[in-house]
Amino acid sequence: MISSKIFARFVHLQGPCLAAEKSLLATLRKKTGYTFSNCKKALELHNNDIKQAEAWLRQQAQSLGWAKATKLEGRQTSQGLIGLSFNSKNAALVEVNCETDFVARNKEFHKYVEEATLSCLNFAQTQPGDKTIKKISLNSDQMKAFLATDGKSLADHLALMIGTVGENASLKRGLCVKAPSDVHLVGYVHPSGSDGSVLLGKIGGLIALKQLSSKCADLDEIGKKLCQHIVGMNPQKIGTSDDEPAKDKEEEVCLIHQEFLLDDSVTVKEVLDEHEIEVVDFKRLECGGDTVEGVNQPLELIETCQ
Repeated sequence: MISSKIFARFVHLQGPCLAAEKSLLATLRKKTGYTFSNCKKALELHNNDIKQAEAWLRQQAQSLGWAKATKLEGRQTSQGLIGLSFNSKNAALVEVNCETDFVARNKEFHKYVEEATLSCLNFAQTQPGDKTIKKISLNSDQMKAFLATDGKSLADHLALMIGTVGENASLKRGLCVKAPSDVHLVGYVHPSGSDGSVLLGKIGGLIALKQLSSKCADLDEIGKKLCQHIVGMNPQKIGTSDDEPAKDKEEEVCLIHQEFLLDDSVTVKEVLDEHEIEVVDFKRLECGGDTVEGVNQPLELIETCQ
């Protein structure tokens, strides 16, 4: 029979230990989001070393993600999001697809789109500048090879995300843009619901503007309004004075001849003239579309990353 003193000592020694283990377990679950049983197993396998346990959990999830990605491969991914990140000289537009709109609203899916977009923006920033706008189109395989902020590839993160959300997803395409010193880039997505460094929506718009004088005090503000127009009105080209305006205003495809979305009493050309700015180029990317819309002449300016 165990004496009361020994029993009391046993309780005294085990109590704080059990409390510490529960605290580690709670911390690991909160940090990773994995199940109680998996977190407990991870801690047991690594003698309660939370860093090693977390690394093991992510390795396991990634392994399961690859297996699930292989199993789900081929299932249609028609939903998803456009990610857009930009500064005045560099921009990246990325499309990531999934099977359902429900997953497109999932936080893990959002995190992946953000990570992919920032990786593409980083790629754009590392490219050498030029006197003209440099545009680099990226396919799925090229983007998958890019490294995320943690040093893992976007392919690895895609597998992990698939394992988490439980349905197929694909990194469809991307576009990187680098502007010369005299051109200013501005972007916008719709619907607009992101305030961070990456904007997420169903349609993304990007515009490259050049000041013809110092009259326009806020290129970002007017640029955003013009991007809203591009997203909403879907022009096919900038247009020139040689382009005759369409007889039916609803069928106008030239940006400069379209009625301005935010004020249909004026045309886009009149807005540009008022602020003494010029549209050098624009892009419009819609989730589920086949091509990057708004690709203007000359097409030779578009480069494909090898």
